[in-house]
Amino acid sequence: SGGSMAAAALGGLGLLRGRLRLRLRLGASASSSSSSSSSSSSSPLGRGAGSRAAAGRSYGSEAKEEEELRVRYLDDEHKGIVVLGLNRSHAKNALNKNLLKMMSKAVDALKSDKKVRTVIFRSEVPGIFCAGADLKERAKMHSSEVGSFVSKARATINEMANLPVPTIAAIDGTALGGGLELALACDIRVAASSAKMGLVETKLAIIPGAGGTQRLPRTIGVSLAKELIFSARIVDGEEAKSIGLISHVVEQNEAGDAAYRRALALAREFLPQGPVAMRVAKLAINQGMEVDLVTGLAIEEACYAQTIPTKDRIEGLLAFKEKRPPRYKGE
Repeated sequence: SGGSMAAAALGGLGLLRGRLRLRLRLGASASSSSSSSSSSSSSPLGRGAGSRAAAGRSYGSEAKEEEELRVRYLDDEHKGIVVLGLNRSHAKNALNKNLLKMMSKAVDALKSDKKVRTVIFRSEVPGIFCAGADLKERAKMHSSEVGSFVSKARATINEMANLPVPTIAAIDGTALGGGLELALACDIRVAASSAKMGLVETKLAIIPGAGGTQRLPRTIGVSLAKELIFSARIVDGEEAKSIGLISHVVEQNEAGDAAYRRALALAREFLPQGPVAMRVAKLAINQGMEVDLVTGLAIEEACYAQTIPTKDRIEGLLAFKEKRPPRYKGE
């Protein structure tokens, strides 16, 4: 059976290579158009490190005085980092139809922009990351609309999870229900010790519907995930770190953005690395985690092959030989 598994895995290499080549080509061809769109407006980053380095492209509802989603393309030493800031202060950043639409639009632009190196998800509302679905809006929905709304939330969060670049959730406040599901879709989670996190849907006689029942057990293990979901328990940053729900826990500061600052420092560690290699590494890990080891190794082989002919790899070897920092262009 091992031979047949290996044969099946290798048989899929051609298809996987084709998908990888298509994804990389799409990223290269779309970067020029996406980098030139929506580039006329500007606004400050807001709270936290790097505020002086913000550039101005925003995707939001022009009809609203308050941008419910703020998109920041950072500059200078943070160039390549994009910050998505949830900003529904009156609703504790609860996910409604409009916010999901803006998130989907922003993610769609980011996934095809070759200049984007890392994405940070944060809140611009002190003390809250995301309170989950907007229950006030949901209460006004007809029963036939609820399923469609949950499907949209699930699809949007899946789009976030499938972004080709590293993603970091900076949890400086409460992340409940859909808010934690949003964070779980990120590659890495950083939280303040005072932050509160939990999948609390069973209290409302429903279950997590935007990936929580699948991503939580993959993150912290099946038994513990069941315990947290069955009990609707809320944990703080320290406990979240101890169970592996987050990667880093930090003491909150006076500005209320300690997790964001830590996420920004982490994102800067990613910037010097080869852009194509980062994208392909993420793809190899994500795809490999869903299959057996033999198939996973075949996926790694296919992904590795995509880095061999790149200009970045040639530059990396040359920089190593010349003992200087590489100057990668994402090619």
